[in-house]
Amino acid sequence: MNALQTILDDRALAVVRAPTVPDPVALADALARGGIRAVELTFTTAGVLDLLRRAADAGAVIGAGTVLTAEQARAAIDSGAQFLVTPGLRPKVAEVAAAHSIPVMMGALTPSEVMDALDLGAAAVKIFPARALGPAHVKDLLGPLPDARLVPSGGVNASNAADFLAHGAVAVTAGTDVVSPTAVHSADWDGICSRAQLFVNSLSNPKGTP
Repeated sequence: MNALQTILDDRALAVVRAPTVPDPVALADALARGGIRAVELTFTTAGVLDLLRRAADAGAVIGAGTVLTAEQARAAIDSGAQFLVTPGLRPKVAEVAAAHSIPVMMGALTPSEVMDALDLGAAAVKIFPARALGPAHVKDLLGPLPDARLVPSGGVNASNAADFLAHGAVAVTAGTDVVSPTAVHSADWDGICSRAQLFVNSLSNPKGTP
């Protein structure tokens, strides 16, 4: 099973935005036990390439986030990244991903940006920052772009994640509410697992309607 299919099946991925990650294998395992198998480690974390390699070698479904350049994309893939995520439109990153048959999730917010991301070959489009316009924005984007795979990120939590899915998102990103920098630094794997379970359980309980 490829990384994108794992994200679609779980309807979620976790983005870890922490200064340091003491044990990427234990972190990925905690999230997987909580029901979120795909983990995005970002280039804002110190030593991310080594972290990617360690997690990939242990069999985690691991990807690289905040990928801004072709050089970062190549380095991440060489370190075992199975998917790439960008905060915005990065054509050079898309080229590297395509050359290596690695799915890339590109960041966008407006209809034009979503179309550009799809034209660049994005396997899915990260709607970022999702908190800016909320779940209804996903439904609005899907009106003219019904086949787009949209994944809201930024401000998504257990209280609103299901609403994004109900409005047409194919998956959502679990961020610091599930994987806080403090919990990662203190190696609170059980706490991260519990919060991941709460997040996953919330996906079936939308509070609003499309």
